[in-house]
Amino acid sequence: MFSWINFLSYAIITAVTPGPNNIMSMSNAGRVGFRRSFPFNLGIGAGFSIVMLICTFFCSTLSTVVPKIKMPMLVIGALYMLRLAHITFKSPTVIEEDCTRIGFSSGLTLQFINPKIYIYGIVSMEAYILPYYHNEWGALIFFALLLAAIGFSFTVCWSLFGSVFKLLFSKYARITNTVMALLLVYCAVSLFL
Repeated sequence: MFSWINFLSYAIITAVTPGPNNIMSMSNAGRVGFRRSFPFNLGIGAGFSIVMLICTFFCSTLSTVVPKIKMPMLVIGALYMLRLAHITFKSPTVIEEDCTRIGFSSGLTLQFINPKIYIYGIVSMEAYILPYYHNEWGALIFFALLLAAIGFSFTVCWSLFGSVFKLLFSKYARITNTVMALLLVYCAVSLFL
C-alpha cells in the first residue's frame, strides 16, 4: 500500500533543506525583494518540472529494463541522504550571499546542474512511487509534477522569507541543522522499512 506519510516526509524534508535553489532564492530576494526575484523562482519551477519528468521517465524505463536496479538506487539514495544529513549538521551558522544577477533563464538552467533535485526525483520514484504505480503514466506524471510543485513551493518560501529566514537560520542554525539532519537520517532509514 502506498505510504503518503513516508513519501511526503521525504519530499518535504528534502525540498525544505538548504540547496542551490533555496539558498539562491533566499539570497536573491534578500537583495532585490520578493517581486523582483520571482522570475528566478518561475525558472526554477519550470526547470524543476522538466527534470522531475525526465527522472520519472528514466527511472520507470530503467526499472523495466533492469529490475534489479532498485536496491542499488535505494542504497545510493540512502547514502546521499546520510551525506546530506552530515553536511547539514556540520554546515556553518552563517549563510553567505551570492550576489550574481539571476532571472528566469538562470533559475531554469540551474535545475539541469543541480544534483540535489536529480537525487530527489530518482529516490522518490524508486523508493516510494514506482513500486505502486509502475507503468501507470498518468499517476507517474502526476507524482513528477507534485514533486516539482513541492520543491517550487519551498523555493518560493525561502525567497519570500529571504532576509528573515537568513536571520533565523543564522540565529538558530545549530538547532535547525541538527533537526534537519536527524530528519534526513530518518528518511534514509525509512527507505528500507
